[in-house]
Amino acid sequence: MNRSVKPGGYNEAAILSLGPGAPSPEYFPFDHTSLRVPSAREIAVIGPNHAGVTLTANKDDTRAGRSDYDLSSALQYGVGTGARQLLDFMTQHTKQVHNPPYQDWKCVITGGNTSALDLALRTFTDRGSYVLADEYTYATAFECARPLGVKILGIKLDEEGPIPSELDRVLTGWDEDHMESKKPHLIYMVPTGHNPTGATQSLERRHEIYRLAQKHDLYILEDDPYYYIQLPANVSEHVEDVTQSIPFSVIPKTALLPSLLSIDTDGRVFRMDSFSKILAPGLRTGWVTASSQVVERIVRAHETSLQNPSGFSQIVLYKLLSEAWGQEGLMCWLSHLQIEYTIRRDALLRACELYLPAKVASWKVPRAGFFMWIKINWLLHPLARQIGQRGVEMQIYDTAIKAGVLVVPGTWFQPDPSIALLDVFFRITYASLTPDVMPEAVERFGEALRSCFEVLD
Repeated sequence: MNRSVKPGGYNEAAILSLGPGAPSPEYFPFDHTSLRVPSAREIAVIGPNHAGVTLTANKDDTRAGRSDYDLSSALQYGVGTGARQLLDFMTQHTKQVHNPPYQDWKCVITGGNTSALDLALRTFTDRGSYVLADEYTYATAFECARPLGVKILGIKLDEEGPIPSELDRVLTGWDEDHMESKKPHLIYMVPTGHNPTGATQSLERRHEIYRLAQKHDLYILEDDPYYYIQLPANVSEHVEDVTQSIPFSVIPKTALLPSLLSIDTDGRVFRMDSFSKILAPGLRTGWVTASSQVVERIVRAHETSLQNPSGFSQIVLYKLLSEAWGQEGLMCWLSHLQIEYTIRRDALLRACELYLPAKVASWKVPRAGFFMWIKINWLLHPLARQIGQRGVEMQIYDTAIKAGVLVVPGTWFQPDPSIALLDVFFRITYASLTPDVMPEAVERFGEALRSCFEVLD
């Protein structure tokens, strides 16, 4: 027995643990797991016939010197920061892409953006308080807030997102007695490829909002799962030609708008990133970047809730990102997604121009994300005055379902359904259907609109 000791105690390497109640990896019934993925070199020509590479994670890779992360570690109880190996990769990625302009920022691996948002609301709000958001916003945001007794107040939008003058007006004129709550100190936003409106804040708009956050001491929840799905403004004339407009030699970070995190000099941005839109939603994994003090609170919250994201998800991500692709390979993959979603967006736009009645429906070209926001000229409806905006919206929704297409009503994204509805909108997506099927779906939606509005052209 090795009894070499430091003065006053045993050598750390000689400590025998009778402490944690962790199961022995010997009894994990998983000896190895294998994945087939495109190699970094293949990403530019990815297709159904790519050769790919096989990544294998074994139970004893670390002991055998094959990897510094194996199944024995991944499937054991983890820590609230997420696995160190994956955390290091995502921290390096965040430094390269966003380079936060203050010193004590950190990343933490999360169970995805919904989990991160829930933890943020639990950390930064009290029951009865208000959080600012957009007048139409990601529905899960207010569904997270409601059980906590937190109220969402919507800020009016334009084609770039929340209107700075409206934000300033609401905060400057805040009446605590009338609102029965202190002035809000938290704002939630989806700045890139906004869900549901598809809006993307320009750099100027981001700076305006950040300056107002400084003026009113707001803390910003930057929910940005579509950040890497930024698309060109021009729409190609032919689907088959669109791949010629975005060369793979240009990695996306050279064209991406700066994030709010990248202009955050005060440490007042809580940035949420997700693998859901860039790899797979079922991974249920993402990462948060914030000041070290805030990250420490999220880690403590993880320890009594999530504990750490799925070990299978983390080792899959580590094998793919760190060992197979590297930082450059990941950026090439993101360029590939930009091309593919540009093809789908443009197919949807052409179908809308062809099949939707121009008198009734209008839209803007989305510059990022998965969604297009269709504005309906509801006043042209023959029963507009009798059934109102909500009646028109519901009739369109029901008629579209009968026509065999699902579109999402704008009211589903209103934080406060009691607010008077001024316009009628529908959210449609170019993410789910292939370009060859999209025209049929849009044609069905157009038929529903023509039926409701009695339009013949």
